[in-house]
Amino acid sequence: MKWAGRFEGYNQEAFKKDCISGFIVGIIAIPLGMAFAIASGVKPEYGIYTTIIAGILISLLGGSRYQIGGPTGAFIPILFAIVMQYGYENLLIAGFMAGIMLVLMGVFRLGGLIKFIPRPVTIGFTAGIAVIIFTGQISNFLGLQQVQRHEDFLSNMKEIAIHLASFNLYSIGTACLCLAIILITPRFLRSIPGSLVGLIISSVVAVLFFEGKVATIGSTFGDIPSTLPSFHFPEITLERLQKLLSPALIIAILGAIESLLSAVVADGMARSRHNSNRELIGQGIANMVTPLFGGIPATGAIARTATNIKSGAVSPMSGIIHGLVVMLVLVMLAPYASHIPLASMAPILMLVAWNMSERKEFKHILQAKTSDSLVLLITFLLTVFTTLTTAVEVGLVLAVLLFVKRMRDTLQVAKVLPDPSSKHEKVMPHMVTESHDCPQISIYTIEGPLFFGDADLFESSLMNTIAVRPNTLLLRMGHVPFMDMTGEANLAKIVRQCASQGTTVLISGIQPQPKDVLQRTRLYSLVGEQHFFAHTGEAIEFALSRLDVNKCLGCKHFAFRECMTLSAPQLQDTHVQKMT
Repeated sequence: MKWAGRFEGYNQEAFKKDCISGFIVGIIAIPLGMAFAIASGVKPEYGIYTTIIAGILISLLGGSRYQIGGPTGAFIPILFAIVMQYGYENLLIAGFMAGIMLVLMGVFRLGGLIKFIPRPVTIGFTAGIAVIIFTGQISNFLGLQQVQRHEDFLSNMKEIAIHLASFNLYSIGTACLCLAIILITPRFLRSIPGSLVGLIISSVVAVLFFEGKVATIGSTFGDIPSTLPSFHFPEITLERLQKLLSPALIIAILGAIESLLSAVVADGMARSRHNSNRELIGQGIANMVTPLFGGIPATGAIARTATNIKSGAVSPMSGIIHGLVVMLVLVMLAPYASHIPLASMAPILMLVAWNMSERKEFKHILQAKTSDSLVLLITFLLTVFTTLTTAVEVGLVLAVLLFVKRMRDTLQVAKVLPDPSSKHEKVMPHMVTESHDCPQISIYTIEGPLFFGDADLFESSLMNTIAVRPNTLLLRMGHVPFMDMTGEANLAKIVRQCASQGTTVLISGIQPQPKDVLQRTRLYSLVGEQHFFAHTGEAIEFALSRLDVNKCLGCKHFAFRECMTLSAPQLQDTHVQKMT
């Protein structure tokens, strides 16, 4: 019987493929789960619990066929900071809160908004996280003694420098052996993950030849229990919720970005299409359930998801099987994991950091030497030297401010008049001079969005003209694609000031979005429906029909072709006729 939805067309052959891919990804996920947990400042088994529970729930409830969920390197700095500042119990609460936020994001269909986070911001904090992960493993790689971990980067670097003389040659040898095997394995055994081979061989060598000479998981964190985690609901108070709100929000935002980015990568590889809102809901539920069993926050893992697809996965069943494989290994082989040297795990995390660093994209944006380069660099430096929360907030604000400035620079407000020498007498700015400018009809071409960033520039550009009190003010808005309420308010101010001094405002070529804004605010009615024109030519004809011939007497500007057909006597005759 065929399953519906993401399991549509599922059969026995598909199940076999999912079993193979699930087994491969499950084996890869075991050392990564422990390594990410240790780097986050918690016991290694908590990473295993996260891999099992979150991995199964994300595959079962998410919006991607191929997503593999679990602990990831991107979370390491923020989780470690929470553990250091608030403790492990509060980390569980923050993860639970983040899960609720993710569910709400999905329910309110905010999945599509994540893609609007500027690329320089995501690249900046991802590269910064990579630096933190890589440098955080130097002490384990070298086997440094009595090194204390701190929240900030500089303190950790100072700590490493102080204890550099305490390096352990056995640890360095173990780490180098693991690293070499990880790099060499793909050349000879493509179907077997190099990290697993390196971890096993280096651990066996350490146990057989110099047991007790290097720090292991067991000597540092105690033995890993071979039992499944028990249910525990953390004590939640209003005070805890208030102080953990900001960390939880960062976890939720980072989790959303990572999971949806992973889903997009999966779509590109498998030519599939994920449901972003459903993915957020699945991620949210997984992060609400996982802390109740001691697990840390989880999200979509890009590398494991890619491996899942390359291994032949057909459906979310592969992700479920990957979680079950990790659970079986925990129950059957947990005592052996206690003998794994920390030096063996260091190169695994270092390579994870190297692969997630986005170094090519980082270099590409930096070499462009644009405002995006500035956003990238500031986000990166703040991620490394302050906190991820500060980096994301400042990066986003800076990106928005620079975007507003760029949009402001695109606004052009130019006074124009018809050019008789051009085809169809197009209105051009160069036709306006001191000796060639109609005092009764002022025409302005506006190009660019009218929004809060440039609305004042738009208003100030027209003030000199309004002060002259022209008979008609024509605004050509065919190249105004967008208008917000600030732009509308400034336009309304101009319209009302013109109305108070007897100047008629005409608008030509207005686009749908600005027109909709004017209709909603009733400014459309204030201007008058009869004063909106599809084309500038129609608006000019209307304006010429309203000329005050009294003001035309003696005028030698001849700004319009119609002016040149009128001589002073004709204007005088017209004036006499109007008087009688």
